[in-house]
Amino acid sequence: MQHDDVVWSIINKSFCSHKVKTDTRTFCRHEYNLTGLCTRRTCPLANSQYATVREENGIIYLFMKTAERAHMPAKLWERIKLSRNFNKAIEQINENLVFWPKYIISKNKQRFLKITQYLMRMRQLKLRRQKLIVPLSTKIERRETRREEKALVAAKIDNHIEKALLDRLKHGTYRDIYNFSQTAFNKALEAERIEDEQDEEEDEEEELEVEREMEVDEEAAELHRDLLSEEFVEAETDDEEDDDDTQSESGQREEVEMDSDFGHSDDDDDDDADADDIEDIKVPAKKSTKTKSKKTSDTAAAAAAPSSTKRRRAKPKLELEYEYEVETGAEREKVHY
Repeated sequence: MQHDDVVWSIINKSFCSHKVKTDTRTFCRHEYNLTGLCTRRTCPLANSQYATVREENGIIYLFMKTAERAHMPAKLWERIKLSRNFNKAIEQINENLVFWPKYIISKNKQRFLKITQYLMRMRQLKLRRQKLIVPLSTKIERRETRREEKALVAAKIDNHIEKALLDRLKHGTYRDIYNFSQTAFNKALEAERIEDEQDEEEDEEEELEVEREMEVDEEAAELHRDLLSEEFVEAETDDEEDDDDTQSESGQREEVEMDSDFGHSDDDDDDDADADDIEDIKVPAKKSTKTKSKKTSDTAAAAAAPSSTKRRRAKPKLELEYEYEVETGAEREKVHY
């Protein structure tokens, strides 16, 4: 038979493994403690009839202990699952603790309320987007940096050793004794061949560029020489064009026999006017003087036309007759051939 007063006197005055003393209060670390305080009414060890509310994996249970199960420690606490609905859970607590002290009933309801509140906060925080904080160890970072530096130094040393061995091999230091792998040797030869090809391609490109520049310079020099050596011919004037009309196709002058009466009239003034206007062709004439000058210019042009058959036959003589009829007033002059 359990004696609650004897147990409490031992716990309160001597030693208890769940007791935690502070300057102000004394707390209890027992998992089934109702309030967390070390008192006579809230101690789960010194009370044979005890009830509390606990949460396991998001589910709230009501735990009850009675004196009838004190001889079975494995079945000492009866567990009842409470509903997710707050009102139904309160009803379950009232039904199961109907004849229990009111202090225990009220404290169980308060504990149930607090547990439901922190479960709601936990669900809200879980649904939110949270930042994952990953700790970085400075010791590991320093170790990795040292390893990287050592690996770079080792790689440089290996490259230098490989180059030195290849140079010795080229110069024939080892002669016929080769103790290194053939694959490394072939790889080195292939790399050297690729470098030589790249150098040759670069040299060829430079030569092509130089040749193109030389060709451009030669073309410019040839154009300059052609411009200097080219002879420019002076343009002909109007007088020279008139003289050329009397020349033949071969560039020699030809003589044309004309009558003594060609281009002469009775009046000297009319002759001067005809000589001045002899080059006018196809000009509408309103007066007799202009008509006469037009006719004389046509005959002169026909007589001065070049002929390539002078030596074969002589040109016929031209006979021109002029008749003038002068009328008084505004009448025009008539010219008849």
